[in-house]
Amino acid sequence: MVAQRNPQIKRAAVKLRELSADEKARDMFERREKGRRDVAAMVDGKTIEIARNAKSMGMDTDTIMKLTGMARDAVEAV
Repeated sequence: MVAQRNPQIKRAAVKLRELSADEKARDMFERREKGRRDVAAMVDGKTIEIARNAKSMGMDTDTIMKLTGMARDAVEAV
């Protein structure tokens, strides 16, 4: 419904259908997404490790939040 009213969304939907039908393009997309998720998981894991180390060194929650960019509840949970 939205695609019918917005030409840019309509073009994107058509392109998505085309790429979804192309097995090679779909495989490349899936590989890129897996790589992106792998990197994100690695970064998240390192951030948690840094927060744990900082906590064990006696750093306060506010400092750890600034250091890692994590939310207060996430820092307190590590």
